[in-house]
Amino acid sequence: MKKECSENEVRNKAEAYCSSVERCVSEVEAKLEQWGADNGIKERVIEHLIKEKYIDQQRYCAAFVRDKYRFNQWGRMKIVQALRLKKIPANMISLGLEAIDESEYLSILSGLIEQKKRSVKANTDYERNGKLIRFAIGRGFEMEEILRCVKQVDADVEYLG
Repeated sequence: MKKECSENEVRNKAEAYCSSVERCVSEVEAKLEQWGADNGIKERVIEHLIKEKYIDQQRYCAAFVRDKYRFNQWGRMKIVQALRLKKIPANMISLGLEAIDESEYLSILSGLIEQKKRSVKANTDYERNGKLIRFAIGRGFEMEEILRCVKQVDADVEYLG
């Protein structure tokens, strides 16, 4: 870690850092601190990055939400928690969550439950459903949606039987 970096060097490194992937302010702050930038330099560099659109919290939030529910198959609760840890404002989080396609979201949840149901070992339906519910809660889905999907899986099993 090189301590004495000029503001220009730090700004150029930060621009390169933000150009590769969407970043939020807290990630950039952490990186600037790691590079040894003092508070004044940090503030000015972050202000510059926001002004020049290298950092856009709303754009970051939308991309984060989209990626986490599509690729990582996270539920809303887990996504909200992760965004709070990144110090994203609540109004931006709710705007980002509005972008979730409800039918795609529910199909991801039912697919996860269907897949997990195959590997769950349980003596009764009640025990199996409890395990499925705990699994889906761990993935960050809401109880109401979980129960709807678990009931749907149970109904499908009865029709197949």
